[in-house]
Amino acid sequence: MVEGPHIVSLLKEDALMRTYDFSPLYRSTVGFDRLAGLLDNVLTNDVSTQSYPPYNIEKTGEDAYRITVAVAGFTDDELTIEAKDSQLVIAGKKAADEDEATYLHRGIATRAFERRFQLADHVRATAAVTENGLLHVDLVREVPEALKPRKIAIGAAPALEGAVN
Repeated sequence: MVEGPHIVSLLKEDALMRTYDFSPLYRSTVGFDRLAGLLDNVLTNDVSTQSYPPYNIEKTGEDAYRITVAVAGFTDDELTIEAKDSQLVIAGKKAADEDEATYLHRGIATRAFERRFQLADHVRATAAVTENGLLHVDLVREVPEALKPRKIAIGAAPALEGAVN
C-alpha cells in the first residue's frame, strides 16, 4: 500500500499524464483552431461536474441523431433549447415553488442546469419534444450541394477560337 508523500507524487504524475499541450498543433496547422480548442476543452473539463442531468446521444439514421435528456419535474415552459455558434444549449430553470411542501426525502433533482453539445458542421436541430420526463431533440446533418462530392464528365477538349490547325 502506498502512503504519505508517495500518494502526492502519484497524483501529480497522473495529473501530468492527463495534461496535454496543444501549442505545437497551433504552430504547425492552419484552420484547425476549432478542433484543437474542442480537444483542449474536453480534456480540461472535469466530467464528474457535468453529470446532471443525464443524457443519451444516439444515431437514428445515416445523417440523423437524437439527444435525449432526463428532465423529470420540468415543464416545457421551464426548458429552453438554443442553437448558437455550432453549439446546442439545453437549459432548465425551475419556476419558484408556491406551495412550500415539507419533504421527508427529496430524490428528484429540480435544480437549474445548462447542457452544451458541440455540433459538427452542417448539423442542425429539427425538432424537440418532451415525453415521459425525457426531452428528445432530433438533429440532422444537411451537407450543402456545393460541398457534396460531384462527378466530372470526361469529354473532348473544347475548340479554341482563332486557333490555326
